[in-house]
Amino acid sequence: MKREVIEAVIEDLKAGNTPTITVEDVPAFSEEATAGDPHIGPEALAAIVASLTEADVPTFERALRAMDEGDLAWLGFKVVYDPQAAVGNVDNEVTKKYGEQGSADGESLVFFCNDAKEIVSSRELSPRDVFQAKDVTRGPSMHNDQFDGLTWASEPLFGKVRVWLLGASDAAVEVASLADQVGFHVVAVDYDPAFLNAERFPNAERIMLHGGNFSELPNMPARPEDYVCVLTRGHMFDPESCIWALQNGVHYVGMMGCAGKNSTVHDLVINAGITEADWDRVKRPIGLKFGAKTPAELAIAIVAELVDVRYQQRYSDEARARHEKSLGRA
Repeated sequence: MKREVIEAVIEDLKAGNTPTITVEDVPAFSEEATAGDPHIGPEALAAIVASLTEADVPTFERALRAMDEGDLAWLGFKVVYDPQAAVGNVDNEVTKKYGEQGSADGESLVFFCNDAKEIVSSRELSPRDVFQAKDVTRGPSMHNDQFDGLTWASEPLFGKVRVWLLGASDAAVEVASLADQVGFHVVAVDYDPAFLNAERFPNAERIMLHGGNFSELPNMPARPEDYVCVLTRGHMFDPESCIWALQNGVHYVGMMGCAGKNSTVHDLVINAGITEADWDRVKRPIGLKFGAKTPAELAIAIVAELVDVRYQQRYSDEARARHEKSLGRA
């Protein structure tokens, strides 16, 4: 959600006005995202927005502070469509029972939650509400229809990580598709329109280089928080790609290829003035190791690693420690 939208909401609520929040601001309520779900959609969002009062201001102010601090946080939405069922239903056949009360009340609610599981809302939540509210950190609607009478949605308060795919190889095509699905902003770069085109990269930002090579790459600035996947066809422009990524100081850079080829790239990169310490920052080979061979399998390995790196980058120290312990890496 954009900062200016939240600021406008706070201003409206303090003035006693009904704020404006659209499905463009909260895509989890869009018709596309909620197709087939009769309980959540643009009308549900409009009803929640109409119910907001000045008591909700602290929730949105906490959201602003999270954005300022770079916190991994979300605005969550409790969507009640059957108040009696939401409050009365306390159990199902799978999850444990959270006391003798279901939801705290039969009213919808906007709340704040971050990766440290801090919750801010205008009303008190029941233990089961808290259980479900915390899980908005898993995605836009993790616990929809788990209990009768209500569902949940969320909107992240942080932007997408930008992933550069240097080279429009077949592996890059598969990486672009998967990375887009898990919420990365994908930028595909190549010089050949036969490989870099809308058909192969329909959801990626595409940058076409000229001259039949990667000589224009230095003209493109990358940000320190960006990720770079070096996937050039035939590995022909891997050295230039690694040099560009390291000179721009990106957060993550990985490269495909066998040890012999990586040794050659190493020499070319070092001869270009890159230090050994910087070269050691290049993850090689790129991706998690599980024997991936085909482009689609390699994409799974690569995107899985990108997701892991993203979690480590964005988590608070406390949450990162829990994450590493849960994976047996602490």
